[in-house]
Amino acid sequence: MSFCFNFDVPAQTINPDDVDGNGPQNVKKDNAAASKQEDTKPAEPVKEAQEHHPPSDPQFLLMDAVSETVTIGTLPTLHFLNETVFEKTASEREDGEKILSRTVEQRSDLIPGVYEGGLKVWECTYDLLELIEKDGETFGGKAVLDLGCGAGLLGILALKRGARHIHFQDYNSTVIEQLTVPNVILNCQEDDDIETEDDKERRGKGKIQEEDGCKNKLKEKEGVKDGSPSPKKSAVDLSQHPLLAKCRFFSGDWSTFPALVQKTGQQPKYDIILTSETIYNTAYYPALHDTLHKLLAPDGLVYLATKSHYFGVGGGLHLFETFVEQRGTFSVDHLWDGNEGLQRHVVVLRFKMPKDT
Repeated sequence: MSFCFNFDVPAQTINPDDVDGNGPQNVKKDNAAASKQEDTKPAEPVKEAQEHHPPSDPQFLLMDAVSETVTIGTLPTLHFLNETVFEKTASEREDGEKILSRTVEQRSDLIPGVYEGGLKVWECTYDLLELIEKDGETFGGKAVLDLGCGAGLLGILALKRGARHIHFQDYNSTVIEQLTVPNVILNCQEDDDIETEDDKERRGKGKIQEEDGCKNKLKEKEGVKDGSPSPKKSAVDLSQHPLLAKCRFFSGDWSTFPALVQKTGQQPKYDIILTSETIYNTAYYPALHDTLHKLLAPDGLVYLATKSHYFGVGGGLHLFETFVEQRGTFSVDHLWDGNEGLQRHVVVLRFKMPKDT
């Protein structure tokens, strides 16, 4: 969505030396992260986590949808709803949280405790995609969580690259229902030719078969409207698509999310947790850290893409690293550091080994 950086939070004093993102952070002490939490914590009630199930007829979510694509190196092409069109059609969409109208009216990318930015694809998402392409992570057979997923591009990539199952989580139910789920469905129907690892094995043995409702689909091409980035397609019975069957969708506050996931039987542990631009508010650090601690597999990895500092909301990588160091649970290693403009980073978190503590 074409929003400006207009954060609906109490005004804060910003050091002019920091406006280019390269000056000193407004942090001098190790306990700065803890002290900032009280300043930025929204006064909204906790949003209970809930699971969202794709509709039995998911095609209606893509009626009159206009998509765009992103392709990075050798990565599979990712499809997602065009942000501008999504914004213009906001009034036509179901929105029990009333965030679509509020974000458009206020032209705001963030309303803490109400809307947490999930309708926009943020820059650091592309940084993480590029790193995944460079490092060659295939996700084959792994359990993956896209935390703070928004449009869901990171989780969709894992889906296309052979993850065993993928869970998508975002703060807002509207984001999950109106953006994340449609984007996953869009990629299922646009990329019907994607094969699972089992499919590839069977094909190698000459045993692969086309399956009704999965591979053997009717497609119809339509003209591109108003210069939209890509044509629309339709498919039969997407609700039975094998890729969609690997996905689960959740919304709500991080403080309530682990308990909901753990109610589903055996406590899940994710091999990989992907998260982008989720450490902008220090008030959320305890819940985020607790979620990672509870849900990451013992030898799992958390890939985090972020900016050095988020002006207007106060968080950033330095504060988060300080917070993590104080907790003593995870180590943080830098995988990529961008030095142009407002500095961006991709880091990996893993559980500390006994010798590291």
